[in-house]
Amino acid sequence: MPRLLALVALGLVLWTLWLTVSLPSRHVAQNYDVAWIGFDLALAAAFGATAWSAFRRPRWLVALAAATGTMLVCDAWFDVVMSNGGGERLEAVVEAAFAELPLAAICAYIVLDAERLGDRMRQLRPPTPAGRRAASRALSEGAAAPRSESRGRDRPG
Repeated sequence: MPRLLALVALGLVLWTLWLTVSLPSRHVAQNYDVAWIGFDLALAAAFGATAWSAFRRPRWLVALAAATGTMLVCDAWFDVVMSNGGGERLEAVVEAAFAELPLAAICAYIVLDAERLGDRMRQLRPPTPAGRRAASRALSEGAAAPRSESRGRDRPG
């Protein structure tokens, strides 16, 4: 597997060198709007799935946060690079600096510290009815235990 990945990386570098000399600097695309709308819808779905995972399915959280963060970095890159100069470029840079890249950093934080985030989300989540009953039962059992029973065992005679 590592050899295959290394070969793909080498192939992509060679492909990129070829594209550098062969692609025109300007190209009009037929479905430019559809491409961006589709990407933004996919990004919205990734955000939704990441949020859902943070609340309900923590085992998917790392993969979804990684995908969302990667998409945000790609979005920032293409917004800046493909914008026309002047105000459009400034808007793309500001959006990248204050929205897309900070959100990507949050996703990276989730990936690097998912366990602690999962613990925090479990603390914030309201308990289910079964969880409330179990907690109530544990409290009532603790209160019903006779005090004399616990006193003598912990202290030396």
